[in-house]
Amino acid sequence: MALELVALRGLGLGDLLTAVPALRALRRAFPRHRITLAAPATLGALLPLIGAVDDQLDVSGPGPVPSERPDIAVNLHGRGPQSVEALRRTRPARLLSHGPGPPWRDDVHEVRRWCDLLGWYGIEADPADLTLGESDRKGPVIVHPGASRAARRWPPGRFARVAAALDDVVVTGGPGEVPLAREVAELAGLPAGRALAGRTDLAGLIDLVSGARLVVCGDTGVAHLATAFRVPSVVLFGPVSPALWGPPPDRRHVALWAGSSGDPHGDRPDPGLLKIEVSEVVDAALEVIT
Repeated sequence: MALELVALRGLGLGDLLTAVPALRALRRAFPRHRITLAAPATLGALLPLIGAVDDQLDVSGPGPVPSERPDIAVNLHGRGPQSVEALRRTRPARLLSHGPGPPWRDDVHEVRRWCDLLGWYGIEADPADLTLGESDRKGPVIVHPGASRAARRWPPGRFARVAAALDDVVVTGGPGEVPLAREVAELAGLPAGRALAGRTDLAGLIDLVSGARLVVCGDTGVAHLATAFRVPSVVLFGPVSPALWGPPPDRRHVALWAGSSGDPHGDRPDPGLLKIEVSEVVDAALEVIT
């Protein structure tokens, strides 16, 4: 009978990518276990690239987790109590989590958080183990103006001015960001066909980013894809410090931040984000793309 390990990470694209080192560490630590990731089904295209997961349960949020008596349950989702309780209800033989394990810290980078959690249980994880592949850098420049929260969205007019200053640009976004992408493309003077929002699923976005010459975006999942494929990036931070969610130290990546923190769930662009000027972004883009 196969040994079973269930890891919960019922969040979005960037969240899953920050957990890649932890998932790979679990694969090394438990080579005889079948590892199942409880995460949104929409993220399934990432799993072959991560190379540490055997199966997936479609779970969004902290649960419930449709698993029964796994040998090990790992909470890579949050501090609890909902996620902890969801995994306890699966009746695992062993639960690895904050709460029953190490205390939660607010001052640690998200990648390091999950590596440290496993380290507390004696499982070594490398926070630098983020790479999914290498870019050939023959594709376009990607400008991605959207983000899940308004507080992390730099104004579209500013993104358009950045796009207009660069060559061979496409504007990306999810299905709900089609009007935003079209607005940015139109303001930048780009042909309508350069607005790709709503025209690429996750597999298509992965393919696009993996070949890009540069990604310019806010603090969102596409930034983590750029890191994963070692694509140069300029990432704009507002309410949350790049020390908590930014790219690793690397000359390919520039994290722009005005130095003040705010409400990441706010309903308007964060004041600190608005302090970032178009000229700063263009200068950073031209620096890393060369």
